[in-house]
Amino acid sequence: LSRRMLLTGGASVAATASALSVPLLSASAQTRVRIDEANLRPRPIAIPAFLGGDPQLSRQIAEVVAADLERSGLFRPIDKSAFIERISSLDTAPRFADWRAVGAEALVVGEVRRSGDRVDARFRLWDVVLGKPLTGQELGTGIRSWRRIAHMVADQIYEKLTLERGYFDTRIVFIDETGSKRKRLKRLAIMDQDGFNVRLLSKGRGLVLTPRFSPTQQQITYMSYTGGRPRVVLMDLRSGERRTVGNFPNMTFAPRFSPNGQRIVMSLQQGSAANLAEMDLGSRELRGLTQGSSIDTGPCYAPDGRNLVFESDRTGNQQLFVMSTNGGGARRISYGEGRYSTPVWSPRGDYIAFTKQYAGRFLIGVMRPDGSGERILTEGFHNEGPTWAPNGRVLMFFRESPGARGGPKIYTVDLTGYNERQVQTPSFASDPAWSPLLS
Repeated sequence: LSRRMLLTGGASVAATASALSVPLLSASAQTRVRIDEANLRPRPIAIPAFLGGDPQLSRQIAEVVAADLERSGLFRPIDKSAFIERISSLDTAPRFADWRAVGAEALVVGEVRRSGDRVDARFRLWDVVLGKPLTGQELGTGIRSWRRIAHMVADQIYEKLTLERGYFDTRIVFIDETGSKRKRLKRLAIMDQDGFNVRLLSKGRGLVLTPRFSPTQQQITYMSYTGGRPRVVLMDLRSGERRTVGNFPNMTFAPRFSPNGQRIVMSLQQGSAANLAEMDLGSRELRGLTQGSSIDTGPCYAPDGRNLVFESDRTGNQQLFVMSTNGGGARRISYGEGRYSTPVWSPRGDYIAFTKQYAGRFLIGVMRPDGSGERILTEGFHNEGPTWAPNGRVLMFFRESPGARGGPKIYTVDLTGYNERQVQTPSFASDPAWSPLLS
Protein backbone atom coordinates (compact mmCIF):
# COMPACT_ATOMS: atom_id res chain seq x y z
CA LEU A 1 0.00 0.00 0.00
CA SER A 2 1.36 3.42 -0.87
CA ARG A 3 0.47 6.89 0.23
CA ARG A 4 1.71 10.31 -0.75
CA MET A 5 0.62 13.87 -0.16
CA LEU A 6 -2.15 15.06 -2.43
CA LEU A 7 -1.31 17.51 -5.22
CA THR A 8 -4.12 19.86 -6.21
CA GLY A 9 -4.29 22.70 -8.65
CA GLY A 10 -0.57 22.49 -9.36
CA ALA A 11 0.27 23.25 -5.71
CA SER A 12 1.13 20.76 -3.03
CA VAL A 13 -1.18 20.49 -0.09
CA ALA A 14 1.90 19.43 1.88
CA ALA A 15 3.24 22.95 1.45
CA THR A 16 -0.12 24.49 2.32
CA ALA A 17 -0.53 22.30 5.38
CA SER A 18 2.93 23.07 6.71
CA ALA A 19 2.29 26.79 6.43
CA LEU A 20 -1.10 26.57 8.12
CA SER A 21 -0.66 23.70 10.59
CA VAL A 22 -0.10 25.70 13.77
CA PRO A 23 -2.83 28.33 13.20
CA LEU A 24 -5.30 25.68 12.07
CA LEU A 25 -4.77 23.46 15.07
CA SER A 26 -5.32 26.34 17.47
CA ALA A 27 -8.05 28.14 15.59
CA SER A 28 -10.21 25.15 14.75
CA ALA A 29 -10.96 24.17 18.34
CA GLN A 30 -14.67 24.29 17.49
CA THR A 31 -14.15 21.43 15.04
CA ARG A 32 -11.89 19.27 17.18
CA VAL A 33 -13.15 16.86 19.82
CA ARG A 34 -11.76 15.36 23.01
CA ILE A 35 -11.76 11.66 23.82
CA ASP A 36 -11.00 11.59 27.54
CA GLU A 37 -14.27 13.28 28.48
CA ALA A 38 -17.82 12.07 27.98
CA ASN A 39 -18.64 13.62 24.63
CA LEU A 40 -22.41 13.59 24.40
CA ARG A 41 -22.45 15.74 21.27
CA PRO A 42 -20.75 14.01 18.35
CA ARG A 43 -19.42 16.57 15.88
CA PRO A 44 -21.44 16.82 12.64
CA ILE A 45 -19.36 15.99 9.57
CA ALA A 46 -20.43 15.88 5.91
CA ILE A 47 -19.07 13.03 3.75
CA PRO A 48 -20.57 13.11 0.23
CA ALA A 49 -20.09 10.13 -2.10
CA PHE A 50 -16.61 10.31 -3.57
CA LEU A 51 -16.16 11.25 -7.22
CA GLY A 52 -14.79 8.83 -9.80
CA GLY A 53 -15.44 6.65 -12.81
CA ASP A 54 -16.65 3.72 -10.71
CA PRO A 55 -19.64 5.18 -8.84
CA GLN A 56 -20.28 2.08 -6.77
CA LEU A 57 -16.71 1.79 -5.51
CA SER A 58 -16.52 5.55 -4.88
CA ARG A 59 -19.73 5.44 -2.86
CA GLN A 60 -18.61 2.38 -0.89
CA ILE A 61 -15.31 3.97 0.13
CA ALA A 62 -17.10 7.11 1.37
CA GLU A 63 -19.58 4.93 3.28
CA VAL A 64 -16.81 3.01 5.06
CA VAL A 65 -15.14 6.30 6.02
CA ALA A 66 -18.44 7.56 7.44
CA ALA A 67 -19.09 4.27 9.27
CA ASP A 68 -15.63 4.31 10.89
CA LEU A 69 -16.04 7.86 12.16
CA GLU A 70 -19.61 7.28 13.35
CA ARG A 71 -18.63 4.16 15.32
CA SER A 72 -16.01 6.17 17.20
CA GLY A 73 -18.87 8.07 18.85
CA LEU A 74 -17.08 11.37 18.23
CA PHE A 75 -18.63 12.21 14.86
CA ARG A 76 -22.13 12.32 13.38
CA PRO A 77 -22.17 11.97 9.58
CA ILE A 78 -24.92 14.20 8.21
CA ASP A 79 -27.69 12.61 6.13
CA LYS A 80 -26.80 13.06 2.46
CA SER A 81 -30.38 14.06 1.62
CA ALA A 82 -29.76 17.33 3.48
CA PHE A 83 -26.82 18.37 1.29
CA ILE A 84 -27.28 21.57 -0.73
CA GLU A 85 -24.10 21.69 -2.78
CA ARG A 86 -23.25 18.85 -5.12
CA ILE A 87 -19.48 18.35 -5.17
CA SER A 88 -18.20 18.17 -8.75
CA SER A 89 -14.46 18.74 -8.34
CA LEU A 90 -11.92 17.91 -5.69
CA ASP A 91 -9.78 20.88 -6.69
CA THR A 92 -12.41 23.56 -6.18
CA ALA A 93 -13.12 25.04 -2.75
CA PRO A 94 -16.62 24.09 -1.55
CA ARG A 95 -19.37 26.64 -0.91
CA PHE A 96 -18.92 26.79 2.84
CA ALA A 97 -22.17 28.65 3.45
CA ASP A 98 -24.08 25.69 2.00
CA TRP A 99 -22.35 23.26 4.37
CA ARG A 100 -22.75 25.52 7.38
CA ALA A 101 -26.46 25.72 6.53
CA VAL A 102 -26.83 21.93 7.04
CA GLY A 103 -24.92 22.05 10.31
CA ALA A 104 -21.61 20.60 9.13
CA GLU A 105 -18.46 21.56 11.02
CA ALA A 106 -16.14 19.54 8.78
CA LEU A 107 -16.38 18.31 5.18
CA VAL A 108 -14.64 15.40 3.46
CA VAL A 109 -14.45 15.29 -0.33
CA GLY A 110 -12.73 12.58 -2.31
CA GLU A 111 -12.13 11.04 -5.69
CA VAL A 112 -11.48 7.39 -6.60
CA ARG A 113 -9.73 6.13 -9.73
CA ARG A 114 -9.58 2.46 -10.69
CA SER A 115 -7.12 1.05 -13.20
CA GLY A 116 -7.22 -2.71 -13.64
CA ASP A 117 -6.51 -4.32 -10.29
CA ARG A 118 -5.37 -1.05 -8.71
CA VAL A 119 -7.40 1.65 -7.00
CA ASP A 120 -6.19 5.15 -6.07
CA ALA A 121 -8.03 7.70 -4.00
CA ARG A 122 -7.54 11.36 -3.18
CA PHE A 123 -9.31 13.21 -0.40
CA ARG A 124 -9.41 16.60 1.26
CA LEU A 125 -10.67 17.56 4.71
CA TRP A 126 -12.13 21.06 5.14
CA ASP A 127 -12.87 23.05 8.28
CA VAL A 128 -16.33 24.37 7.37
CA VAL A 129 -16.48 26.78 10.32
CA LEU A 130 -13.32 28.62 9.28
CA GLY A 131 -13.48 27.82 5.56
CA LYS A 132 -9.96 26.37 5.57
CA PRO A 133 -8.32 23.14 4.31
CA LEU A 134 -7.01 20.87 7.05
CA THR A 135 -5.32 17.99 5.25
CA GLY A 136 -5.29 15.89 2.09
CA GLN A 137 -3.62 12.78 0.77
CA GLU A 138 -3.47 10.34 -2.10
CA LEU A 139 -3.62 6.63 -1.32
CA GLY A 140 -3.26 3.56 -3.50
CA THR A 141 -3.62 -0.21 -3.17
CA GLY A 142 -4.84 -3.35 -4.93
CA ILE A 143 -8.57 -3.56 -5.59
CA ARG A 144 -9.00 -6.43 -3.13
CA SER A 145 -7.81 -4.14 -0.33
CA TRP A 146 -10.03 -1.18 -1.21
CA ARG A 147 -11.50 -1.06 2.30
CA ARG A 148 -8.02 -0.24 3.63
CA ILE A 149 -8.06 3.01 1.69
CA ALA A 150 -11.28 3.99 3.45
CA HIS A 151 -9.86 3.07 6.85
CA MET A 152 -6.70 5.09 6.18
CA VAL A 153 -8.75 8.12 5.13
CA ALA A 154 -10.80 7.79 8.32
CA ASP A 155 -7.59 7.57 10.35
CA GLN A 156 -6.29 10.81 8.84
CA ILE A 157 -9.56 12.61 9.55
CA TYR A 158 -9.73 11.27 13.10
CA GLU A 159 -6.14 12.28 13.79
CA LYS A 160 -6.53 15.78 12.41
CA LEU A 161 -9.76 16.52 14.27
CA THR A 162 -8.90 14.88 17.62
CA LEU A 163 -5.10 15.22 17.72
CA GLU A 164 -5.07 11.49 18.60
CA ARG A 165 -3.86 8.66 16.37
CA GLY A 166 -6.52 6.80 14.46
CA TYR A 167 -7.21 3.09 14.88
CA PHE A 168 -9.31 2.09 11.86
CA ASP A 169 -6.59 0.59 9.63
CA THR A 170 -6.13 -2.35 11.97
CA ARG A 171 -7.07 -6.00 12.29
CA ILE A 172 -8.41 -8.23 15.03
CA VAL A 173 -7.35 -11.80 15.67
CA PHE A 174 -9.96 -13.77 17.64
CA ILE A 175 -11.51 -17.17 18.28
CA ASP A 176 -14.37 -18.04 15.91
CA GLU A 177 -16.88 -20.29 17.70
CA THR A 178 -19.53 -22.44 16.02
CA GLY A 179 -21.77 -25.30 17.11
CA SER A 180 -23.69 -26.01 20.30
CA LYS A 181 -22.40 -24.97 23.70
CA ARG A 182 -21.59 -28.56 24.62
CA LYS A 183 -19.66 -29.22 21.41
CA ARG A 184 -18.27 -25.91 20.30
CA LEU A 185 -15.73 -25.76 17.46
CA LYS A 186 -13.12 -23.07 18.12
CA ARG A 187 -10.97 -21.81 15.27
CA LEU A 188 -8.41 -19.06 15.01
CA ALA A 189 -9.65 -16.20 12.80
CA ILE A 190 -8.76 -12.67 11.72
CA MET A 191 -10.84 -9.72 10.52
CA ASP A 192 -10.73 -5.97 9.98
CA GLN A 193 -11.53 -3.93 13.09
CA ASP A 194 -15.05 -3.28 11.79
CA GLY A 195 -15.86 -6.99 11.43
CA PHE A 196 -15.35 -7.28 7.66
CA ASN A 197 -12.98 -9.58 5.74
CA VAL A 198 -13.16 -12.46 8.20
CA ARG A 199 -10.64 -15.20 7.42
CA LEU A 200 -10.14 -18.48 9.28
CA LEU A 201 -6.54 -19.29 10.26
CA SER A 202 -7.08 -22.80 11.66
CA LYS A 203 -9.36 -25.73 10.86
CA GLY A 204 -10.46 -26.64 14.36
CA ARG A 205 -8.50 -29.89 14.64
CA GLY A 206 -7.09 -28.77 17.96
CA LEU A 207 -8.18 -26.29 20.61
CA VAL A 208 -6.76 -22.77 20.15
CA LEU A 209 -6.83 -20.05 22.80
CA THR A 210 -5.52 -16.56 23.69
CA PRO A 211 -4.21 -15.23 20.34
CA ARG A 212 -2.05 -12.11 20.67
CA PHE A 213 -0.48 -9.76 18.10
CA SER A 214 3.18 -8.87 17.89
CA PRO A 215 3.60 -5.09 18.29
CA THR A 216 6.33 -4.96 15.63
CA GLN A 217 5.54 -7.57 12.96
CA GLN A 218 2.60 -9.28 11.30
CA GLN A 219 2.87 -12.18 13.70
CA ILE A 220 0.63 -13.67 16.35
CA THR A 221 1.23 -16.04 19.23
CA TYR A 222 -1.42 -18.34 20.64
CA MET A 223 -2.00 -21.47 22.70
CA SER A 224 -2.65 -24.74 20.89
CA TYR A 225 -3.82 -27.95 22.53
CA THR A 226 -3.38 -31.06 20.41
CA GLY A 227 -3.53 -34.47 22.01
CA GLY A 228 -3.93 -32.79 25.39
CA ARG A 229 -0.47 -31.17 25.21
CA PRO A 230 -0.19 -27.37 25.37
CA ARG A 231 2.05 -25.61 22.88
CA VAL A 232 2.92 -21.95 22.37
CA VAL A 233 2.75 -21.29 18.63
CA LEU A 234 4.13 -18.37 16.64
CA MET A 235 2.40 -17.69 13.30
CA ASP A 236 3.53 -15.38 10.49
CA LEU A 237 0.36 -13.87 9.01
CA ARG A 238 1.99 -13.06 5.66
CA SER A 239 3.33 -16.52 4.88
CA GLY A 240 1.03 -18.60 7.08
CA GLU A 241 4.11 -20.34 8.53
CA ARG A 242 3.68 -21.71 12.04
CA ARG A 243 6.40 -22.79 14.41
CA THR A 244 6.24 -24.06 17.95
CA VAL A 245 7.94 -21.78 20.44
CA GLY A 246 7.78 -24.41 23.15
CA ASN A 247 6.12 -27.64 24.23
CA PHE A 248 5.21 -27.52 27.89
CA PRO A 249 4.24 -30.67 29.80
CA ASN A 250 2.38 -28.53 32.32
CA MET A 251 -0.42 -26.14 31.51
CA THR A 252 0.58 -22.83 29.91
CA PHE A 253 -1.50 -19.68 29.90
CA ALA A 254 -1.85 -16.52 27.82
CA PRO A 255 1.49 -15.76 26.10
CA ARG A 256 2.07 -12.08 25.24
CA PHE A 257 4.77 -10.29 23.26
CA SER A 258 7.18 -7.75 24.70
CA PRO A 259 6.97 -4.23 23.18
CA ASN A 260 10.00 -4.94 20.95
CA GLY A 261 8.52 -8.26 19.79
CA GLN A 262 11.63 -10.20 20.83
CA ARG A 263 10.26 -11.91 23.94
CA ILE A 264 7.05 -13.42 25.20
CA VAL A 265 5.82 -13.70 28.76
CA MET A 266 3.48 -16.43 29.96
CA SER A 267 2.30 -18.36 32.98
CA LEU A 268 3.46 -21.95 33.58
CA GLN A 269 1.62 -24.29 35.92
CA GLN A 270 3.83 -25.99 38.50
CA GLY A 271 1.80 -28.37 40.61
CA SER A 272 -0.99 -26.37 42.26
CA ALA A 273 0.86 -23.11 41.60
CA ALA A 274 1.43 -21.05 38.45
CA ASN A 275 4.38 -18.75 37.95
CA LEU A 276 5.41 -16.20 35.34
CA ALA A 277 8.19 -16.90 32.86
CA GLU A 278 9.74 -14.98 29.99
CA MET A 279 11.13 -16.54 26.82
CA ASP A 280 13.61 -14.97 24.41
CA LEU A 281 12.31 -15.84 20.94
CA GLY A 282 15.78 -15.86 19.46
CA SER A 283 17.61 -18.12 21.91
CA ARG A 284 14.46 -19.88 23.25
CA GLU A 285 15.92 -19.34 26.71
CA LEU A 286 13.25 -19.44 29.44
CA ARG A 287 13.64 -17.24 32.53
CA GLY A 288 11.43 -17.47 35.62
CA LEU A 289 10.00 -14.19 36.92
CA THR A 290 8.00 -15.34 39.95
CA GLN A 291 8.34 -18.33 42.21
CA GLY A 292 5.90 -19.36 44.90
CA SER A 293 2.78 -21.27 45.82
CA SER A 294 0.26 -18.76 44.44
CA ILE A 295 -1.32 -18.61 41.00
CA ASP A 296 0.31 -15.81 38.99
CA THR A 297 -1.09 -15.46 35.48
CA GLY A 298 -2.30 -13.05 32.78
CA PRO A 299 0.96 -11.06 32.48
CA CYS A 300 1.18 -8.02 30.18
CA TYR A 301 4.11 -5.70 29.53
CA ALA A 302 4.10 -1.96 30.03
CA PRO A 303 4.76 -0.07 26.76
CA ASP A 304 8.39 0.58 27.77
CA GLY A 305 8.96 -3.10 28.57
CA ARG A 306 10.29 -2.35 32.06
CA ASN A 307 7.31 -3.54 34.07
CA LEU A 308 4.61 -6.20 33.99
CA VAL A 309 1.06 -6.19 35.26
CA PHE A 310 -0.44 -9.57 36.20
CA GLU A 311 -3.14 -11.18 38.30
CA SER A 312 -2.41 -13.26 41.38
CA ASP A 313 -4.25 -14.88 44.28
CA ARG A 314 -1.28 -14.39 46.64
CA THR A 315 -3.41 -12.20 48.94
CA GLY A 316 -6.32 -14.63 49.05
CA ASN A 317 -8.29 -13.76 45.90
CA GLN A 318 -7.46 -12.50 42.42
CA GLN A 319 -5.94 -9.03 42.46
CA LEU A 320 -3.67 -7.04 40.15
CA PHE A 321 0.03 -6.56 40.74
CA VAL A 322 2.83 -4.66 39.00
CA MET A 323 6.44 -5.77 39.04
CA SER A 324 9.71 -5.11 37.24
CA THR A 325 10.58 -7.39 34.33
CA ASN A 326 13.84 -8.02 36.18
CA GLY A 327 11.75 -10.01 38.67
CA GLY A 328 10.73 -9.42 42.29
CA GLY A 329 9.23 -6.42 44.01
CA ALA A 330 5.60 -7.06 43.02
CA ARG A 331 3.23 -4.46 44.42
CA ARG A 332 -0.54 -4.72 44.57
CA ILE A 333 -2.50 -2.03 42.72
CA SER A 334 -6.15 -3.20 42.95
CA TYR A 335 -8.00 -2.65 46.23
CA GLY A 336 -11.66 -2.54 45.25
CA GLU A 337 -14.20 -5.17 46.19
CA GLY A 338 -14.37 -8.24 43.97
CA ARG A 339 -11.85 -10.22 41.93
CA TYR A 340 -9.66 -8.67 39.24
CA SER A 341 -8.29 -10.46 36.17
CA THR A 342 -7.06 -10.17 32.53
CA PRO A 343 -5.05 -6.94 32.99
CA VAL A 344 -3.85 -5.22 29.81
CA TRP A 345 -1.57 -2.18 29.77
CA SER A 346 -2.62 0.65 27.46
CA PRO A 347 -0.26 1.36 24.52
CA ARG A 348 -0.01 4.91 25.90
CA GLY A 349 0.97 3.67 29.33
CA ASP A 350 -1.65 5.76 31.13
CA TYR A 351 -4.19 3.05 32.01
CA ILE A 352 -4.50 -0.65 32.74
CA ALA A 353 -7.71 -2.33 31.61
CA PHE A 354 -9.12 -5.28 33.53
CA THR A 355 -12.04 -7.64 34.08
CA LYS A 356 -13.68 -7.48 37.51
CA GLN A 357 -16.09 -9.96 39.08
CA TYR A 358 -18.27 -8.40 41.77
CA ALA A 359 -21.74 -9.22 43.12
CA GLY A 360 -22.39 -11.70 40.32
CA ARG A 361 -21.49 -9.19 37.61
CA PHE A 362 -18.60 -9.09 35.14
CA LEU A 363 -17.24 -5.58 34.69
CA ILE A 364 -14.71 -4.09 32.26
CA GLY A 365 -12.83 -1.15 33.74
CA VAL A 366 -9.60 0.83 33.77
CA MET A 367 -7.26 2.16 36.44
CA ARG A 368 -3.98 4.03 36.43
CA PRO A 369 -0.77 1.98 36.79
CA ASP A 370 -0.53 2.95 40.47
CA GLY A 371 -4.09 1.68 41.08
CA SER A 372 -5.73 5.09 41.35
CA GLY A 373 -8.68 6.36 39.31
CA GLU A 374 -10.54 3.06 38.90
CA ARG A 375 -13.51 3.44 36.54
CA ILE A 376 -15.99 0.85 35.30
CA LEU A 377 -16.80 1.26 31.59
CA THR A 378 -19.33 -1.52 31.04
CA GLU A 379 -20.90 -4.56 32.69
CA GLY A 380 -22.75 -7.63 31.50
CA PHE A 381 -23.65 -11.26 32.10
CA HIS A 382 -20.08 -12.34 31.37
CA ASN A 383 -17.64 -9.74 30.07
CA GLU A 384 -14.02 -10.69 29.63
CA GLY A 385 -10.77 -10.23 27.72
CA PRO A 386 -10.23 -6.49 27.11
CA THR A 387 -7.77 -5.50 24.37
CA TRP A 388 -6.66 -1.97 23.49
CA ALA A 389 -6.86 -0.15 20.17
CA PRO A 390 -3.35 1.03 19.20
CA ASN A 391 -4.21 4.63 20.15
CA GLY A 392 -5.13 3.56 23.71
CA ARG A 393 -8.55 5.21 23.60
CA VAL A 394 -10.90 2.31 22.72
CA LEU A 395 -11.25 -1.17 24.20
CA MET A 396 -12.57 -4.36 22.62
CA PHE A 397 -13.84 -7.28 24.70
CA PHE A 398 -16.23 -10.22 24.48
CA ARG A 399 -19.51 -10.82 26.26
CA GLU A 400 -21.11 -14.21 26.77
CA SER A 401 -24.90 -14.29 26.38
CA PRO A 402 -26.90 -16.63 28.67
CA GLY A 403 -29.07 -19.59 27.72
CA ALA A 404 -28.62 -22.83 25.84
CA ARG A 405 -28.30 -20.97 22.54
CA GLY A 406 -26.13 -18.19 23.90
CA GLY A 407 -22.52 -17.57 23.08
CA PRO A 408 -19.79 -14.93 23.06
CA LYS A 409 -19.93 -11.77 20.95
CA ILE A 410 -17.38 -9.00 20.51
CA TYR A 411 -17.96 -5.39 21.58
CA THR A 412 -16.07 -2.11 21.72
CA VAL A 413 -16.32 0.66 24.29
CA ASP A 414 -14.40 3.93 24.51
CA LEU A 415 -12.81 5.44 27.61
CA THR A 416 -15.89 7.52 28.35
CA GLY A 417 -17.99 4.37 28.69
CA TYR A 418 -20.78 6.04 26.72
CA ASN A 419 -20.03 4.53 23.32
CA GLU A 420 -20.49 0.77 23.39
CA ARG A 421 -20.93 -1.06 20.07
CA GLN A 422 -21.22 -4.69 18.98
CA VAL A 423 -18.84 -5.84 16.26
CA GLN A 424 -20.82 -8.02 13.87
CA THR A 425 -19.23 -11.41 13.16
CA PRO A 426 -20.55 -14.38 11.12
CA SER A 427 -20.70 -16.62 14.22
CA PHE A 428 -19.92 -16.42 17.91
CA ALA A 429 -16.55 -14.83 18.64
CA SER A 430 -14.32 -14.51 21.69
CA ASP A 431 -10.89 -13.47 22.95
CA PRO A 432 -10.16 -10.60 20.52
CA ALA A 433 -6.68 -9.07 20.22
CA TRP A 434 -6.12 -5.76 18.44
CA SER A 435 -3.25 -5.31 15.98
CA PRO A 436 -1.00 -2.25 15.68
CA LEU A 437 -1.77 0.15 12.83
CA LEU A 438 -1.07 -1.57 9.52
CA SER A 439 0.01 1.56 7.66
